[in-house]
Amino acid sequence: MVICLFGENCTGKSSIADVLSVRLNATRITGKDYLRLAKSEAEAKRTFAALLSERLGSDQALVYVASEPEQLALLPAGVVRVLITAELPRIKERFAARMGGKLPAPVEAMLERKHGMFDALPCELRIHTEGVSAESAAGQILSLLSL
Repeated sequence: MVICLFGENCTGKSSIADVLSVRLNATRITGKDYLRLAKSEAEAKRTFAALLSERLGSDQALVYVASEPEQLALLPAGVVRVLITAELPRIKERFAARMGGKLPAPVEAMLERKHGMFDALPCELRIHTEGVSAESAAGQILSLLSL
């Protein structure tokens, strides 16, 4: 089984992935971490695609966390896609916390420009994280999967 949590930065994807990884005893890969699978990018993409295909037909789970649309192109059919969203003020607040409490104007502009970029993409489930714990969100995903 392969689950892809995708969405903008600071929406809660990693927190949900942490919970899913524990509950499912799953391998977790984030963003471009797949590049570590081989020396060249092309080989890493092939190796990652093979790993995803292998896990699709397996009881061994893999949780992939993606925050860039081009990362979704790596996913084969059959991957469970879950869009994780949050309101822009919450995203800015979380991102500022990562940066020591101050959100530089160029970063704020980038977050504003990217906000909503995943909204029209197909998915099996959408989870808006405002007021939803990572545990609750993971429970929704597991329910979708009948686990």
